[in-house]
Amino acid sequence: MVKINGEMYDFAGKSITDALAELNYNPLRVAVEVNFSIVPKAEFNEYLLKDDDSVEVVQFVGGG
Repeated sequence: MVKINGEMYDFAGKSITDALAELNYNPLRVAVEVNFSIVPKAEFNEYLLKDDDSVEVVQFVGGG
């Protein structure tokens, strides 16, 4: 199980890109931190989540 923004998901073995898609996040409008380290967007497809990972997804919102 992987903790994402405080909720548990069965996403072990999935890429960050796949997890974001299942949670309806636009990968172009988020920053992702895994175990207190920022993951560059260029690595979202290759980075596979593991059991007990703690993930924070921060979504950017436009406005003024």
